[in-house]
Amino acid sequence: MRASLFITCYNDTLFPETGRAVVALLERLGVELSFHAGQTCCGQMHANTGFRGEAFSQAKRFVHLYRDAETVVIPSSSCVAMIRDQYPGLFDELGNESLRKEFAALLPRVYELSEFLIDRLAVEDVGAYFPHRVTYHASCHGLRALHLGDRPWRLMAQVRGMELVQLPNLDRCCGFGGTFSVKNGEVSSAMLAVKLQDVVSTKAEYCTALDNSCLMHLGGAMHLQYAGMKTIHLAQILASTEASPAEVTE
Repeated sequence: MRASLFITCYNDTLFPETGRAVVALLERLGVELSFHAGQTCCGQMHANTGFRGEAFSQAKRFVHLYRDAETVVIPSSSCVAMIRDQYPGLFDELGNESLRKEFAALLPRVYELSEFLIDRLAVEDVGAYFPHRVTYHASCHGLRALHLGDRPWRLMAQVRGMELVQLPNLDRCCGFGGTFSVKNGEVSSAMLAVKLQDVVSTKAEYCTALDNSCLMHLGGAMHLQYAGMKTIHLAQILASTEASPAEVTE
């Protein structure tokens, strides 16, 4: 199977280890990966802050880059939600029927990482080994927009050596929300404080998720208040083996 990796601007800029983990994981599973060097951003931050022209530009770029891809894999439920939920409205506003048809043909081939593994590759045991106590944070876009359901849990249940601890109040938002955390800093900080109490209560070594944006928000608070716990993207756990342990940034 061939797939094209859309790494997202967030991961490319701040968390390159996630991209490397996705490549290692999928190549181990026999996927032939390609990477478009011209990729940039999905346009979510532009659309959410009213910069429609810039969002149009990123959406068009995405379609033009990936229209011929067999599949597109994205290690971010937030970006996939942007593509599924907001691109249709953007293209309706743009009024370009040809572009709208191209996007409609492409959309069924765009997958969040856990969707790709479960729904496209039909695999749950990816051969991972991660001997640590871990709790899982369900990001809002994955939980409410993509409805990922038990896909992440099915993947994590097969990781050898890992002790998975249920996070209390799983459906609570961490308070990040992209620009929300900037525009509404006090509310965001209050939400983060409550979420952090739940995370710390698990006594896990690591908190994992499908979005590095949430993990950055949580990790910053952990660094200040609870240095004993680290954050790690689920791709890094799934890519980890006895021969090649996860690349973890201290």
